[in-house]
Amino acid sequence: MLEAVQVKEAAELPGADDTLVGRVMATIRQRIAGRTLAPGAKLPSIRGLAESMGVSKSTVVEAYERLAAEGAIQARRGSGFYVRRLPPLSLADVAPKLDRAVDPLWISRQSLDAGEGALRPGCGWLPPDWMPEASIRRALRRLGRADAATLAEYGTPLGLPALRRLLANRLAERGVEASPDQIVLAESGTQAIDLVCRFLLEPGDTVLVDDPCYFNFQALLRAHRARIVSVPYTPSGPDLALFAQALTEHRPRLYITNSALHNPTGATLSAATAHRLLKLAEQAGLTIVEDDIFGDLEPESAPRLAGLDGLERVIQIGSFSKTLSASVRCGYIAARRDWIEGLTDLKVALSFGGGRLAAELVLDLLKDGSYRRHVEGLRQRLARAMAETTGRLAALGIEPWLTPRGGLFLWCRLPGELDAGEIARQALAKGVVLAPGNAFSLSQTARHFMRFNVAQAADPRILSVLRATMRAGVR
Repeated sequence: MLEAVQVKEAAELPGADDTLVGRVMATIRQRIAGRTLAPGAKLPSIRGLAESMGVSKSTVVEAYERLAAEGAIQARRGSGFYVRRLPPLSLADVAPKLDRAVDPLWISRQSLDAGEGALRPGCGWLPPDWMPEASIRRALRRLGRADAATLAEYGTPLGLPALRRLLANRLAERGVEASPDQIVLAESGTQAIDLVCRFLLEPGDTVLVDDPCYFNFQALLRAHRARIVSVPYTPSGPDLALFAQALTEHRPRLYITNSALHNPTGATLSAATAHRLLKLAEQAGLTIVEDDIFGDLEPESAPRLAGLDGLERVIQIGSFSKTLSASVRCGYIAARRDWIEGLTDLKVALSFGGGRLAAELVLDLLKDGSYRRHVEGLRQRLARAMAETTGRLAALGIEPWLTPRGGLFLWCRLPGELDAGEIARQALAKGVVLAPGNAFSLSQTARHFMRFNVAQAADPRILSVLRATMRAGVR
């Protein structure tokens, strides 16, 4: 009877899964948390714990091995298992770093470091409950029944052939003609840009970016020791007069941009600007990297530089972190044939065969007809969130720079001379991660702007924190 009661109580512990192994693990975790088992203490013997909990010795062995893999306990050969000694926890190690400079990595670090209870209207992704969780779980179950090679082998250098064929078809829908052998898979959209930079840039080369632009473009280019020059972005694309001037003065090697649903402004490249931009690039021998990561969130497809150019001097990259899962790392590069070989060699040098499981999972999800329905639902949900967030911000005097056609972002000007960076610092201390404008601006001319992710902005506490920090009159 005692053993049955212990097993039942273990099943009710926080964090216990509904298996005997999970219950044993939860029991040990609780004893460690309650200091019944202090750091350095020896755990009960396998036989002893098995008898006291009424489970088999193999169950206890597996539970101990899993706890050891987690780092909660450690095995000592010939002696048994012991609670691992850990250094004392300092709150300074886990608290947000409020004194960090508002640089291109500020928003990324604060968003990724934020605890589960933090509010993140400044982050660049959708909430978990907006993602197709049921479809992902079904795909994972199907993948679990795959053959041994799928589960354990490296991927091929170019990446999963079936997924590249599917991507070629998807690109064609947006006017980008690319055969499967012009597509190489990457671990993410970020790795795709990194590979392109490694392939085409030397330290000291000049790269053009938009102002404002996605902050990680700046961070990545600095890691490559590139010289970065920015060009002001307008509601229809880069300022062409200043773009042409930058080409003449700086002779850049690359230009990195978003064509569809520009980050952070939400603007859309116009057809006229796109054609003129490509003509300038051809005259200057400029290569363009087109990040199309938000393409599936467009209500209607805008011009793609890669499509208009035929992938001659435009490289398109993308991934599925914004519509499927940020946890499933899978991106792609579409480029001219004579560049694919060099890009593939670099990929093998840096990541060998790449993530086959992630590619198989993405393929399964894209083949499922539910993906198109999911994306259509996202567009409608984002449109509602865009209207609602615009209205709530307007009540505080925060106005959008433009009304985007779709997507996640509102690029807004704060009223008066309010400093977005200082407001973001104050909000962070209250558990709200914001995205101040200068993190996106190489010229540091967006001090009074802020980017809002409408999918992450519904919680009323966000407006309360904004109101309080704005009333403080930070300038």
